[in-house]
Amino acid sequence: MKFIHLTDTHLVADAGNLYGTNPKQRLQQAVAHILARQPDADAVAITGDLTHYGHAEAYAHLRECLEPLTMPVFPILGNHDRRQHFQQYFPQVGRDPKGFVQYAVEFGDYLALFLDTNEAGVHWGVFCEHRAAWLREQLAASAKPVLLFMHHPFFPIGIRSMDFISLRDTGPFLAAIAGFEARIRQVFFGHIHRPICGVYRGIGYSTLRGTNHQVALDLHGDERHIVGVHEQPQYGVVLLAADQVLIHAEDYLDCGERYSLHEMREGKQD
Repeated sequence: MKFIHLTDTHLVADAGNLYGTNPKQRLQQAVAHILARQPDADAVAITGDLTHYGHAEAYAHLRECLEPLTMPVFPILGNHDRRQHFQQYFPQVGRDPKGFVQYAVEFGDYLALFLDTNEAGVHWGVFCEHRAAWLREQLAASAKPVLLFMHHPFFPIGIRSMDFISLRDTGPFLAAIAGFEARIRQVFFGHIHRPICGVYRGIGYSTLRGTNHQVALDLHGDERHIVGVHEQPQYGVVLLAADQVLIHAEDYLDCGERYSLHEMREGKQD
């Protein structure tokens, strides 16, 4: 199976600019690029911060942007989103019995679990006992290898300002996955606006740049000051096999000229 990972689209109500770039236009360019270069993708997953202020009109723009996609789209919420407005424009997206935007999907040989770390009024992540109970039930009910999708990371990434607003109380989440870690093959998250990958407690994880604006690689800053930077937006191309999760990062607005390396491969050099 092949799917696309998008994150942090940050659309605004008037479809205007945000931090000097236009999030709606950037997302439309991503969608056009996906359709042109990755038309065989089976799904698109979007790991939160779908809008910047949570306004209803921004979700209308999001729905418009995603409409051309020919494959199913699986979004989750980030700290900038508002659950009520999201559900108004995306009523088909699954919810758990408590109304959180959490749902399970079969991704080929994998079980994909989409989690809700949104909490009204705060920017850090929250994963309460109710959400954790749903997650543990899903893990217990299946023997398949698992992919997790969530907005906030549950581990430090070294950028203090972002760690300050990541998942703060990790207890319920870690309790929910306890004993199932070996089956969790990859965690896809958003929130950081940077290409990051690694392993935490034996679990692989990855994220990438958002489609509009990015966070600078600042490993020496303070907790309260998030430093932005204009870098190329990305989406991820994920290839799933029984023994591998392979992730390519696509800088979809990179206009660098493509050229043949054939002569160098054949040993012919000037």
